[in-house]
Amino acid sequence: MPYDHRKTAPRTLALALALAGCCAALAGCGASQASEDSPAAGKGGTQTPPPAVNATPATPTAPGASATPATTAPSSSGSPSGSGQQESRSLAGRTVVVDPGHNPGNFRHSREINAKVDIGTARKECDTTGTSTNGTASEAAYTEAAFTLDVSHRLRDLLTARGAKVVLTHDADRPWGPCIDERAAIGNAARADAVVSVHADGSAVGHRGFHVILPARVSSGAADTGAIVGPSRELGKNIADHFARATGTAPANYLAGGTGLDVRKDLGGLNLSTVPKVFVECGNMRDPKDAALLTSAAWRQKAARGMADGIATYLNG
Repeated sequence: MPYDHRKTAPRTLALALALAGCCAALAGCGASQASEDSPAAGKGGTQTPPPAVNATPATPTAPGASATPATTAPSSSGSPSGSGQQESRSLAGRTVVVDPGHNPGNFRHSREINAKVDIGTARKECDTTGTSTNGTASEAAYTEAAFTLDVSHRLRDLLTARGAKVVLTHDADRPWGPCIDERAAIGNAARADAVVSVHADGSAVGHRGFHVILPARVSSGAADTGAIVGPSRELGKNIADHFARATGTAPANYLAGGTGLDVRKDLGGLNLSTVPKVFVECGNMRDPKDAALLTSAAWRQKAARGMADGIATYLNG
């Protein structure tokens, strides 16, 4: 137990020195670290809580607050002082746009999200509802829109803790959308140093793992990705590397030859971007093993940390 300095002082110099050394050793043991499994911000909007979340969600972020750097979020290294503080400001002056895929309200606005918009190479639906896990009689399905918003909150908090300005394309603060062309426009208007669109896949059972979608070289109508193909690939490679390390999961076993990097030209969010941008498909919600990870709050925190580390490596590279 700690030495009580209020008791009678020792009468010999040797005993005093010994006790003083003991006190000095004990004095440094009071620091504590915040749990990595507890996000600094909870879920927002009308989304359904995931079936396997143990942490109690905090009050949802108010609309418009997503661009304000958090001042109380934990350091990215988990250390309250020293090198942790230096690392936590490593993205000062940088702007990152985080795009939570889909919207929990899209299910109630099929007419609006089915309206076609120009994606440069074609016309495509404004947005979709996204996928979900397979629900059971005792457990509701966990929607992709709920997943992406939760991970995006965690990612925002990790990035703002490092000094970045973070803009969310939405925070479930609107009834549906935004459309895919508007999502691209938000990143462009912010002059973002990097944009990451958070998603989860809906493939067949047995298809497991994550992948990062990169923009193809497109020059058609409103789309011209020539300037962002190279930087986006570097951003995607860094995120894939750190995501695998942080989560312990492997690249998808069902596409892109197992590289974890998939190039596409049919996504308006990439085609219309003028700043480096990637999509991260964190796993397959339709596979029960992947679904067990995606519904875990602890794993979602690891996924957000992997993305944050990848973004930071890219921006500081």
